[in-house]
Order: sequence, then C-alpha cells, then structure tokens
Amino acid sequence: MKISVVVPAYNEEKTIVKVLNDLIKREFEFVVVDDGSKDATNKIVNNIIKKYNKGYIYKHLLNRGLGAALKTGIEASLMKDADIIVTFDADRQHDPNDILKVSKPIINREADVTIGIRDFNEMPSSKKFGNRIMNLITLIFYGINVNDSQSGLRAFNRKAAETIIINARDYGVSSEIIGEIKRHHLKLTEIPIKTIYTDYSMTKGTNTGEGLKILVKLIINILK
Repeated sequence: MKISVVVPAYNEEKTIVKVLNDLIKREFEFVVVDDGSKDATNKIVNNIIKKYNKGYIYKHLLNRGLGAALKTGIEASLMKDADIIVTFDADRQHDPNDILKVSKPIINREADVTIGIRDFNEMPSSKKFGNRIMNLITLIFYGINVNDSQSGLRAFNRKAAETIIINARDYGVSSEIIGEIKRHHLKLTEIPIKTIYTDYSMTKGTNTGEGLKILVKLIINILK
C-alpha cells in the first residue's frame, strides 16, 4: 500500500534535513507543507527534492497554522493516490521507524485511523500538564477518551482521510480530528511510539498556554 508522509513545517531549517533524509532512506513518499516559513526551510526542502527526485512541497504564502498545513498536506496526498497518509512532525520529535508501526493496523484492515501514544512518564512536566489538559478538553467537547489527543504522529486510511473535515487552523486541529473520528464512526487504534525530546522540540507543540487558548476558542464557538 502506498504511504504518503505529510510533514507540516514552519521555520524548521534546523531539523528538516535530518527528517527528510530519514524518510528518503526508508523510501517513503513525503509531502512537506511550508506554512509561511521566514527562514530557509523552503529552499532546503526544494534542494532535497531536486537532489533525490523524491517528495513534494506546497507553500502557504502566510503562516496559517498547523490545522491548515495538515489539511493541505492530506488533500495533496489524496491527489497523489496515497492509500495511507501519515502525519509526521518536522522537529525530529518522532522516530521514523514508527511510521510503519502506526501504519500496520491500517495495512491489516484493523483500523481506519491510528494515533501514536507518547510515554507521558518520559514527557517533561511542562509538556505533560498541557497535554493532559488537552486530553480532558477533547473528552469534554468531543466525547471521546484517548490517551494522547495531541500526538502529531497519526495514520489514516484513504476513507478516513477523505471523510475527516478540518476547520481548525491552530493546534486545536488535533482534538478536532478526534471529534471527526467519532462523528464518522471511524475505527481508532492507539499505538505506543518513541518520542525524542530535545531542547528544540520542547519549544514546539502543545503546552499549558496553548491548551488554555484552545479551550477559550471552543467555549466561544459553543456560545455563538
């Protein structure tokens, strides 16, 4: 089955070379979505694509947020006839060996969507609290309990990727995807994955502040 790896990237010049080289070594097709980067991300990705004649890049002229980048990447992968679409962070937080791990339940037709579960015992406290808040928010607003709602490593079969509707532009997209899984009665499986914490990756993703911002937005949307 054809696997397409979607890599949303915003100012990731420090890590994108390693991430893409790892994907190329494993012969994965990839779609990078440059979400309005102001650094050399776009130039670096284009050079890698030309050098290896592998992969694709889509660029947002302005920074539109993680949700918009994922939507662009998923839609592009569908157009390129992917059977399985995997989302993969550009900050080197994920182990590329886990791509096949999260894809396996889909290949075996045991799930429509898989989400990689990070080990919260290994997660730094500043990240752990924010992620637990988001798990609770996801449960309250979307009615589904998952172990790691904010994980960036996910896999979708084609049916799920075509069905899920993404409206959120920010990190709230992760919880929104969980809600879409429930709304469309898609079969979800959670798979333990390895997480690589560095000083750089620690500056990315959902923290307590982001969790509270998303909570406020959800409450406002309900009150409208």
